[in-house]
Amino acid sequence: MTQTTDSSRILPGAGTARGTGGRGGAGGAALALLLLGQFMAVLDTSIVNVALPTMRADLGASGSGLQLVVAGYVIAYAVLLITGARLGDLAGPRRMFLVGLAAFTAASLACGVAPSTGRLVAFRFAQGASAAMLTPQVMSMIQRNFTGAARARALGLYAAVIGGGVVVGQIAGGLLVDADLFGLGWRAVFLVNVPIGAAVLAAGPRVLPADGVRRGGGLDPAGLAVLTPAVLLFVVPLILGRELGWPLWGWFALAAGAGLFAVFVGVERRVVRGGGRPLVSARVLRAPGLVPAMVTITLGPGCSWGAFLFSTTLHLQGDLGLGPLGSGLAFVPCVGAFALVGLTWQRTPDHWHRPLVPIGFAVAGAGYLLLGPLGGGGAVYEALTAVIGLGLGAMPIVMTAALAGVPPEDAADGSGMLLTLMQLGHVVGVATIGTLFLTLAEQGQSTRHAEYGTGWALAAAALLAAGSALALLRRPAGARAAA
Repeated sequence: MTQTTDSSRILPGAGTARGTGGRGGAGGAALALLLLGQFMAVLDTSIVNVALPTMRADLGASGSGLQLVVAGYVIAYAVLLITGARLGDLAGPRRMFLVGLAAFTAASLACGVAPSTGRLVAFRFAQGASAAMLTPQVMSMIQRNFTGAARARALGLYAAVIGGGVVVGQIAGGLLVDADLFGLGWRAVFLVNVPIGAAVLAAGPRVLPADGVRRGGGLDPAGLAVLTPAVLLFVVPLILGRELGWPLWGWFALAAGAGLFAVFVGVERRVVRGGGRPLVSARVLRAPGLVPAMVTITLGPGCSWGAFLFSTTLHLQGDLGLGPLGSGLAFVPCVGAFALVGLTWQRTPDHWHRPLVPIGFAVAGAGYLLLGPLGGGGAVYEALTAVIGLGLGAMPIVMTAALAGVPPEDAADGSGMLLTLMQLGHVVGVATIGTLFLTLAEQGQSTRHAEYGTGWALAAAALLAAGSALALLRRPAGARAAA
């Protein structure tokens, strides 16, 4: 690290979080609780994957229904993330963390008792909206209460929790579905959140850092009112189009979505001229390295990773014949490698940090190309997924480099933008590359057949992310404090 700041130094306004530099005490407990909340939100993006075939059998869900179960959560999560971050600014991040967590726990209960695919999709949207209120507060409190090496370490743990949440989700989902506790089947993957959420809610008021000075500013309801239908009009036709035979209304919806994105730009400019605070701030976008980092995160950890999880789960439980637990365990090498990079990249020499980003995504792209040829399973296939995980593990480096140039007072907006684009990339990946996988599998009557074409599409997304990351190497002299 190029910074010389003491790892125990905390920014002003940390409240009760003394020692949040990692030396234990109340601060260590606060960080652990924040990361547990983040862990729950990540868990629900992955724990559902291994239960998809069981949901299909139990509820009679279609392929597009399964995609909506996955994407519905992420759509609501992505669209509302910046608003959730803004609410944390206005009401206080601790308060919004606890409110979001309470809503998330209740929505998880509703998902667990859903009687039909339609109800489940609706409750997944509610669960995603709750996660959007909860998770921005995690990054915001890390940004506000840590600095220097302590912040970098906290971000590394944050990335490890993202990776760990995925691997635990895959394994826990498999265990819960296989065990069929109390005859609950797939429902247990949602109901497991209820006791965890209740425990975090009980401990939160005692250990989380007190809210400091709250920041003013509006929520930009006009921007949100345009962005929400724009995303839905773009994503939903991509998910439903294959099974409905690509109807004409779907193409009109895609065109309307593109038009609304253009309207959104105009609305945001008008908000700025009126002295308001837009969802997408031009001031934050001017932070060194933020724009290329946003593109990289959208394509790499977002689009390719989301589609990879979706398609690989179906292949593992398709041609490879694994059950829910077996398919969950098959992801351990991949996600373990992802988490390993998140925890260890800081130990490499400073001058290697940023170059590791394009190298990592290029490695992941090369790995994707081999998914078809090596898609027969076994140790070689799992080793290949570990290589992909190593490459995608460059995500925390991108996050650290991007946020280093964002002033602390803009931390909520900066982190909100990055997380929003990562989740939108996830949605687009499932909707496009996931649809490609389902189409090829249906045409060839084989998920192994689908792995070939899907691998090329995943590789294209990862290599585009690597190309965008090259811009991070051309940082200005004043932006050298990041990675």
